[in-house]
Amino acid sequence: MTVFARPARAVSIRALFGGLLLALLLALPGTARAQDTTATILSQMPGASLRELAAAVEALAASGDERAVPILNALGEGNLYETEDGGIYIREGRGPILDAATGETTEAVDADALDLIRINNSLRRDISAAIGGLTLMSENPDTRMSAAREMFSTAEPDNIALLEEALAQETDAGVRRVMEQARAAALLRSDISVEDFAAAVAVIAERGDRQALAILNANLANASEAERANIEAGIAAINQSLALQGVAQNVWYGLSLGSVLLLAAIGLAITFGVMGVINMAHGEMVMIGAYVTFMVQEIIRVSYPGLFDYSLAIAVPLAFLVTGLVGVAIERGIIRWLYGRPLETLLATWGLSLIIQQAVRTIFGATNRDVGNPSFMTGAFEVFGLSITWSRLWIVVFAMVVFALLWLVLNKTPLGLQMRAVTQNRRMASSMGIRTPWVDAMTFGLGSGVAGLAGVALSQIDNVSPNLGQGYIIDSFMVVVFGGVGNLWGTLVGAMTLGVVNKFLEPYSGAVLAKILILVFIILFIQRRPRGLFALKGRAVEQ
Repeated sequence: MTVFARPARAVSIRALFGGLLLALLLALPGTARAQDTTATILSQMPGASLRELAAAVEALAASGDERAVPILNALGEGNLYETEDGGIYIREGRGPILDAATGETTEAVDADALDLIRINNSLRRDISAAIGGLTLMSENPDTRMSAAREMFSTAEPDNIALLEEALAQETDAGVRRVMEQARAAALLRSDISVEDFAAAVAVIAERGDRQALAILNANLANASEAERANIEAGIAAINQSLALQGVAQNVWYGLSLGSVLLLAAIGLAITFGVMGVINMAHGEMVMIGAYVTFMVQEIIRVSYPGLFDYSLAIAVPLAFLVTGLVGVAIERGIIRWLYGRPLETLLATWGLSLIIQQAVRTIFGATNRDVGNPSFMTGAFEVFGLSITWSRLWIVVFAMVVFALLWLVLNKTPLGLQMRAVTQNRRMASSMGIRTPWVDAMTFGLGSGVAGLAGVALSQIDNVSPNLGQGYIIDSFMVVVFGGVGNLWGTLVGAMTLGVVNKFLEPYSGAVLAKILILVFIILFIQRRPRGLFALKGRAVEQ
């Protein structure tokens, strides 16, 4: 009996000493407590019993120190270890060994010296509650929001008291709303009155997303008749909200597709709309712009990796310059000999497109090239339930900026005035001293340069390959013809309209059939309005 009495007494003395020490530390001011308590609690954990570990978890939760969250997570997931010399360490699988107090990697401890701190299910529940309390009471609103969202998804009744305590002192309206939703989800799984149940269902239904729908469906099976009626009403409200969100999401997808079509077609609106030239190599100008972006990023990756986030800012003017010069060379070398002969122009530019594609295959290979996204174009965010990717958003903004700049060039600059004069009456413009061959070259170069800008944008959302431009040339012609040949505003309206219509048709008919239906619609539309939505006033280019 004596053999067992001494250890029991030693444990009780140790527990008493540890409890008194923790109580003393918890009585310190908030800042000192947050800095000192965690390390002191960790020093009490080696060799502790389950009761002492429970006291340590409670003390960590009361400390208010966010550094305790990864420690508690590691303890609950079986990743917290102790050593004979009293150290506490975190190790996940065969990963690096971290000092629990600092969170920093340490190489001073051998993996074989680590002994797992074992816990039971009761302590795991305490740990989960402690983590919830620490994160819900965090000074960082993002941390509180993340904790509230996690509690909404788990919907554990044990979290109700924590959520009510957090709600009593929450000042951020957004965080408070998510906390209320998490509390309502937890209440649905607890024993409450029919009135409270209906109020909780209403809070969740107001959220109106698929996660709220899943929670209501999960509670439907075990609900009483009165509760079932409330849940079904909430499900109907959520389904209506999701239907509206689906429409809004399709509109956004259509606008983002329309912005891509606008970038690809706006250069064609100049070369085809203003000059009357059917340029089948326009898609290759888009492709060249994408490869210029690839080359810029390759040089930055090799020589200046710190500038990668600025790669697109460097690629935009270079792509415009390179493709613009290529366009001028095409106009001077081929197009100027074929004005007034549309069939020969079509065949010549189609042959040129094949030559450019093969040249790119020879130089860069036929495989897709990797063009990365800068940090500001990665990820996504939600607005009123709509999922919006940063890459698509910036492309929409970029398309609008390009459109505005091109409008200014055509309407507020001498070049734009000369282009309009040549378009309306070439002979009169020539007799007034305007160098019509120079205007033709600059116009074609401007249209090709804008196509190069489209290539920069497309490199962020599509595969960069020699065939990149072929996927947009037909759509670009449809946009220009539908909107009104030579009219920039018509091109904008046409691109956005076709983009939205295409996204609404795809779920019912598929992507290929949707494009066929749009083509049939445009053919029928042109029969009634041969000059498109916004007809350009004046006469076409004359030779």
